[in-house]
Amino acid sequence: MRLKKYKNSLGILSLISGTLLMSGCDSALLNPKGQIALEQRSLILTAFGLMLIVVIPAVFMAIAFAWKYRASNTNAKYSPNWSHSNKIEAVVWAVPILIIVFLSVLTWKSTHALEPSKPLVSDVKPVEIDVVALDWKWLFIYPEQGIATVNEIAFPANTPVHFNITSNSVMNSFFIPTLGSQIYAMAGMRTQLNLIANEAGTFDGISSNYSGRGFSGMKFKAIATNTDAEFQQWIDKVKTAPNTLTTMDQFNQLAAPSENNPVEYFSNANPELFAQVVDKFMSSHGKMDMPAHSGMDMNHTASAGAEE
Repeated sequence: MRLKKYKNSLGILSLISGTLLMSGCDSALLNPKGQIALEQRSLILTAFGLMLIVVIPAVFMAIAFAWKYRASNTNAKYSPNWSHSNKIEAVVWAVPILIIVFLSVLTWKSTHALEPSKPLVSDVKPVEIDVVALDWKWLFIYPEQGIATVNEIAFPANTPVHFNITSNSVMNSFFIPTLGSQIYAMAGMRTQLNLIANEAGTFDGISSNYSGRGFSGMKFKAIATNTDAEFQQWIDKVKTAPNTLTTMDQFNQLAAPSENNPVEYFSNANPELFAQVVDKFMSSHGKMDMPAHSGMDMNHTASAGAEE
């Protein structure tokens, strides 16, 4: 009797502890701050709801059947020779088929509507940002402003942002979860991504593809400013930095592997640096010459949205 009370108390305590611990969790995918992320959340919830059409009845029927046909229920109907029902067969096949068809159509339409390289419809000119994945940090180049940063970007809220993305080493994945749409960064390739923030704030950015021992610290901050004036203030702050990034020698020094790299600003950056990083991997045979420090083979083909 005491053991049973102990188990019940332990179960209640575990439930309360789990609830308190999980109350601090925040799912970025379900807390979108951008238009693309909002549409992706809608797709996730729609697909989840459709699958529950099968899951919920199955769970309830499992409980109901176990209760109805329990050993102590002598009134339950016993049919030892039953083997088939056309009605049950029709329901078992028809419902999943209809759900799969609906999900297929929904996924087809949303895949084309949310194509990462597709420009966002807006009257505002997009902010251009070139992204280079390094070991193990992110380099951001603003070709129109002539500046560069490491592990920090900024742009005005409600303004489209057009990213050109590549890698100086192994494949990575550029991802700002609250704004939506991760996309791969590959050496010798250029992928494109278009995002927009619906509100001001500072959002976490990550690499969502394992790329070596410093992968866990490969994070950055994306700052969406309230106004264009605040964005210009951030640009002016970067332009006061003493460091520059105008030559490939300076780039190669920056590209040396480092872990948990701090934010860095470069007051002057070569606008053609992104193109030079892409071109250096392309030989006369179109093959990629990986740097010796990469530590991994690049046997990946271009994913959807990648351009040579």
